[in-house]
Amino acid sequence: MKERNSDSIFNFIAPIYGLFYPWQKRRFVRIIDFAKDAFDLTACQSVLDVGCGTGALASVLHAKGLRVVGVDSAQKMLAFAKRQPENKSIHFVQASVLEKLPFADRCFDVSIASYVAHGMGAEDRLRMYREMNRVSRLAVIIHDYNENRFLFTSFVEKLEGGDYFRFIREAKTEMERYFADVTIIPVSPRASWYICTPH
Repeated sequence: MKERNSDSIFNFIAPIYGLFYPWQKRRFVRIIDFAKDAFDLTACQSVLDVGCGTGALASVLHAKGLRVVGVDSAQKMLAFAKRQPENKSIHFVQASVLEKLPFADRCFDVSIASYVAHGMGAEDRLRMYREMNRVSRLAVIIHDYNENRFLFTSFVEKLEGGDYFRFIREAKTEMERYFADVTIIPVSPRASWYICTPH
């Protein structure tokens, strides 16, 4: 698989992300428990973690009894995820959601992407939504920023030159192009779950 520029960046910063792994796991536990009334992830059997990074979310979902597959295109992120003893039963795959993933249609109950969408350009986001829609049976969850952002976040995102501001402005409208329904649930002061129903 050809390395993208974003893969080079994430391979470079993988050790830094690794430092936050325990904190991320605690945070994901809180969010999943908080969102349980809106969507109980633990009632599902299988989940695809898209852009799984160092595997924090995948680890939490596995600990809650789900069959988890994590995909990421950054090799060093996956290497960190695989080294964690609690992740030995999780299947991690180096793949890009911007290409056809190596999974059959509707083979996961749920697919989830945490803080992936806002960093993509609009066309790449739509490709990701289309592919997540294809592999998911019950729901697609986009866990990402909402409009309540820190001034510093705006500053950093402007410097990075991503598509953060368009994502915030058009998230629901974009998602509705690929999903039958989109429900937005705030899960923290500055983040939401965009819970999407596959077609």
